[in-house]
Amino acid sequence: MSKELRTVSGMRPTGPLHLGHYFGVLKNWVELQDREEAYFFVADWHALTSDYADPSRIRHNIAEMVKDWVGAGLDPEKCVIFRQSAVKEHGELSLLLSMITPVSWLERNPTYKEQQQQISNKDLGNAGFLCYPVLMAADILMYRPHGVPVGEDQLPHMELTREIARRFNYFYGDLFPEPQAMLTPAAKCPGLDGRKMSKSYNNGIFLSDDFAGIQEKVRGMFTDKARLRKSDPGNPDVCNLFPYHVLLSSPEEQAEIRRGCTSAQLGCVDCKKIFLKNLEAFLTPLHERRAALDARPGAVEEILAAGNEKARAFAMSTMALAREKMGL
Repeated sequence: MSKELRTVSGMRPTGPLHLGHYFGVLKNWVELQDREEAYFFVADWHALTSDYADPSRIRHNIAEMVKDWVGAGLDPEKCVIFRQSAVKEHGELSLLLSMITPVSWLERNPTYKEQQQQISNKDLGNAGFLCYPVLMAADILMYRPHGVPVGEDQLPHMELTREIARRFNYFYGDLFPEPQAMLTPAAKCPGLDGRKMSKSYNNGIFLSDDFAGIQEKVRGMFTDKARLRKSDPGNPDVCNLFPYHVLLSSPEEQAEIRRGCTSAQLGCVDCKKIFLKNLEAFLTPLHERRAALDARPGAVEEILAAGNEKARAFAMSTMALAREKMGL
């Protein structure tokens, strides 16, 4: 690749991707692949940190995630799409970095504390869960990027990655740049029931959903709870549907919807019809790209095999330098 800047990012294959994933992550990735040398990986080792007791769905989820990525617009000719566990150097670098990472750095990680408290149906007392920020640092530093596209919730991980890079460079000499967080603009995608959109709540619009199923979901979608009748004026600022108009409707259409809602001239059923029209226009090319992959047996495996080879070549060069600096 001839692009001067390099970036890397990944996702855990824990289930189908929804609109929140697209507008919060994938949209940014698709834009980055045109500007930078981009590596995007399926973080299957990371999935095991919490799903170690039942990994039966991971392989299926890997294939489905790649289909969602390509459907969303990632092009294997423009970026490197690979599977984390297929590049064993990630495990080696994680081990080496763990030698210089104080346990206190891991224990103070706010995400570690929050998930220990919030996820009560799984035992997260395993070493892999405690140490996953080191593996994450290895995933990033392996490709020596200038920046990493993340949301605000990932900022503590990025700071820890920079600290680990700084500590390695202090002990052994400069190798790793300290990557900067490339903040992804927040995209509000509430669930159909008003809660956070999540596969565990079954309240999402997923990128792989067929449109007939989506129509049924949207018909039952919460809107403005205070608007009981069409003759009642609505408030788009508290409506569960309006954030989707912000993402999918033109500014002129948004202004028209706001006027119609607040004056009680536009009912929620009509508002949903506008949303469905725009959503269908948005999803159709995604579904077509996904269907093209489904029509080619082995296409996902081909994409990953080619990406694994490219990622492995870069990772091998990084590890040769890291071993030399550490005297191995």
